[in-house]
Amino acid sequence: MKNYKLMIAYDGSRYYGWQRQPNQNTIQGKIESVLEVMCGTPVEVIGAGRTDAGVHAKGMVANVNMDAELTCQEIRDYLNRYLPEDIAVTEVREASPRFHARYNAIGKTYRYTCYAGTVKSVFDRKYYTRLEEKPNVGKMRRAAVMLQGEHDFRNFCVNPRMKKSTVRNVDRIEILEKDDYIYFTFHGNGFLQNMVRIMVGTLLEVGYGRMSVEQIERVLENPDREKAGPTAPAQGLCLMEVDYD
Repeated sequence: MKNYKLMIAYDGSRYYGWQRQPNQNTIQGKIESVLEVMCGTPVEVIGAGRTDAGVHAKGMVANVNMDAELTCQEIRDYLNRYLPEDIAVTEVREASPRFHARYNAIGKTYRYTCYAGTVKSVFDRKYYTRLEEKPNVGKMRRAAVMLQGEHDFRNFCVNPRMKKSTVRNVDRIEILEKDDYIYFTFHGNGFLQNMVRIMVGTLLEVGYGRMSVEQIERVLENPDREKAGPTAPAQGLCLMEVDYD
């Protein structure tokens, strides 16, 4: 039995998220079903995180313990031969027996893409959120500074019954304009359920003048979830990279 590390990219448009669920089309479920045929026995694929329905990934990391007579390249090629066209395993390599894709992760980078053009962009429409008008990017950048650092992000979590600590350290938020696109990039030691999407929704509220920059501090301190902005749609979000020591 060997432990393998997998690098995975996927278009999450038609999937009910990463995590395997009964009677649902999921990324984890698809990969496990292919590996089960390859190995002749059920296997568990452990992902670095649980992306929500409709969310994409360019740099998801997973690990799986299995008996396989194939080389790492042959495993990769087998997976890509039988997985759907919207899931790709970009790399397979043998990992240490103790490597755990979720528990060993020390940081993640997410990117959220918005489009503010007057004419819709047809060919990448599944990977951005279209805005009705362009927000004030300067105000959003000032608000983003307030969100950086270690905070209790309980108001930026969609799960009101979260029992574990909701303290996270978001050490980098960048907002980049390029042509008609606005890219939000977040790096931190971990993110709560829907946290990135709620941060984007909150920053857009600031950009449209419906919230002030000063309100961000109160949002971080107020236990009422409704004080944060709305949850931005899933299709604009992509997991870009997972960090390990």
